[in-house]
Amino acid sequence: MKEMILRVVKCGECFTVKSEKCEGGVLNKRTLVLQELGGKYENSYVVTALGNLASIQFDEGEIVIATLRFQSREYNGQAFMDVVATELIKH
Repeated sequence: MKEMILRVVKCGECFTVKSEKCEGGVLNKRTLVLQELGGKYENSYVVTALGNLASIQFDEGEIVIATLRFQSREYNGQAFMDVVATELIKH
């Protein structure tokens, strides 16, 4: 996991998905685009927020402290990278 200070570029809508791992069978999910500070061409990350984190609305341009978990998986011979926010704090 990596803790970073990032700027919110885009905050998607919160929606629910079915999940057998969650109590009640549904889980909140939201996708955010976060960018490192410094300039227009800094690294950006498409981040998934789950559960209670997904219910928080973030504004474009807002600064957050984020703890991100990077994980990769293979499916049908292709590799995919997932970035999941484990903690998001408005600054």
